[in-house]
Amino acid sequence: MKKDWHSEIDGSWTLFLDRDGVINEKLPGDYVKQIDEFQFLPGVLDALEKASRIFDVIVVVTNQQGIGKGIMTDTHLFTIHQHMIKEVFNNGGRIDKIYFCPDLEADNPSHRKPRTGMAFDARADYPSIEFAKSIIAGDSPSDMEFGQRLGMKCVGIGAQAKAKETYPSLFHFIDVITSK
Repeated sequence: MKKDWHSEIDGSWTLFLDRDGVINEKLPGDYVKQIDEFQFLPGVLDALEKASRIFDVIVVVTNQQGIGKGIMTDTHLFTIHQHMIKEVFNNGGRIDKIYFCPDLEADNPSHRKPRTGMAFDARADYPSIEFAKSIIAGDSPSDMEFGQRLGMKCVGIGAQAKAKETYPSLFHFIDVITSK
């Protein structure tokens, strides 16, 4: 169902996306450590193609403490992200940049969601970003808190998402905001 603020979205807005559970399948109790473990969720490539036509900037903000735990390396993560960006591009979409926090949650890092360091890095790279004209689409409470701290519109994705506005998938959300 279309919300009032949906009609405000134009080419000046930014879409912030969580990765695991929004773009790709989560691995319960594990981390996506290599390309063959990375599986796009149904409809994501179509959703990103549509989103690319309406958003000024599209970025991914993702906590990846598997690196901090020594389960994977930043090189592994870079390879996965290059694969993801290439597939999105090959399907007519785009992701402008991916920001990630490799640190352990216990270390309380400034860039780990729900803290806002990745958002400020994105705004430094893309000065047109206005948080009041931004959306965070995520599947976890830390994603929603991240968006709330910045004054973003917060959209829950997936059956487990806890947000005022939730959708079964990124595809469903993008479909709603692009329908007339």
